[in-house]
Amino acid sequence: MQSRHATALVGLLASLAVSVAIYYYTGWVLFFLLVPFVPLLFRGRDEEREPLPRRTCPECGYATSDPEVRYCPRDGTELD
Repeated sequence: MQSRHATALVGLLASLAVSVAIYYYTGWVLFFLLVPFVPLLFRGRDEEREPLPRRTCPECGYATSDPEVRYCPRDGTELD
């Protein structure tokens, strides 16, 4: 198991234990303590994502990976 998943699982179990303890001593149901750890379990790895292609300006060397930018903001040349 990856360290990130192990950390998220430990945090989730600790949060659940705190929620049970609060319920036992006060009678309040506080499951909101579980919420911060749930996104960590379902988040994708950065290495698995395919990087966006970089487009560069042949005139000045300006580079961007934003797909919305089609022309160089410096001189208006179309990006390669």
